[in-house]
Amino acid sequence: MKKGKIKRKFKEKSPSFPLYKRGNGIRKKGEKIMKIVGKTGRQDIATVYIAKTETGKLIEFVESVQPPIPKEKKWVLIVSTLFGCPVRCKICDAGGNYQGKLSKTEIFDQIDFLVNRYYPDKNIPVKKFKIQFARIGEPAFNDAVIEVLEELPDRYNAPGLMPCVSTIAPSGTDGFFEKLLKIKKKYYNDRFQLQFSIHTTDERLRDWLIPINKWNFNEISEYSKVFYEDGDRRIALNFALAKDMPVDPSVLLKYFKPEYFCIKITPVNPTINAIQNQITSYITTENERYGIIERLKDAGYEVILSIGELEENQIGSNCGQYIQHYLNSSKKIKQGYTYPIEVCAL
Repeated sequence: MKKGKIKRKFKEKSPSFPLYKRGNGIRKKGEKIMKIVGKTGRQDIATVYIAKTETGKLIEFVESVQPPIPKEKKWVLIVSTLFGCPVRCKICDAGGNYQGKLSKTEIFDQIDFLVNRYYPDKNIPVKKFKIQFARIGEPAFNDAVIEVLEELPDRYNAPGLMPCVSTIAPSGTDGFFEKLLKIKKKYYNDRFQLQFSIHTTDERLRDWLIPINKWNFNEISEYSKVFYEDGDRRIALNFALAKDMPVDPSVLLKYFKPEYFCIKITPVNPTINAIQNQITSYITTENERYGIIERLKDAGYEVILSIGELEENQIGSNCGQYIQHYLNSSKKIKQGYTYPIEVCAL
């Protein structure tokens, strides 16, 4: 990958013709809209789009499928909510260079672009149409996410719609979570997925991994008791499981009842920051059995081991990966970011 060449092309002026019609299909004369300036990936796995917003800032968003499941049965959109991220998690390349929040329109621009590629009439007959607010940025920092969630059910005819909010639950965002609770109860109920990023039960190590003030385990537990209702999907506790990052079932049981919570375990994906911070994934493709998973199951938890397609690491579409960070870095990763980027103006 010729990183320097790609970076220079992204800085060029992008073409001025429109990408799509926004919202109700009426575009005002002279209205600026999002432009796609680059993309990479495979349509049968995942594609990352790099776009320039009407303010000239760059964002990334993703569409993916889960082979061998066809898109008609499961289609996942992963959108950005912030320009950069102020949190700087040790395993995530999206931290730093924070430049503010995306507006409701800018978030919908990402969703509309992908929907219009396949379903321009807004009728989406996908059995599981999942929208994750998880590409770039902690969603709880942006109330526009709430506005998008409120409008989604009326914007598209999508019986399989399932939004997903994955969060570290930063301190000072109680208002966001109060609104999220109301939106979920009003529009979604069991068609909503809430995930808390935990990563380790050692709170000292967790503070090192996620270096920002955030809800402790008791605060997450108390909110979840109100959020969860009979028939809902269990709230997921996410662990991007790294070596030397303990997961103690007894600590989890103290706060998180298996009736309300499930455990989702993923690898630490190959990112520049994970390598620089000497964080190595405990989950590998070579192993099929893990003692911690058995212990969590013995404690009563439903455990989801989610490894996904390894090709997504090479594409740069997996959680924690951020192509722009890689392009602006002098580092190279053999396990990730190897796909060439097509400079384009779709």
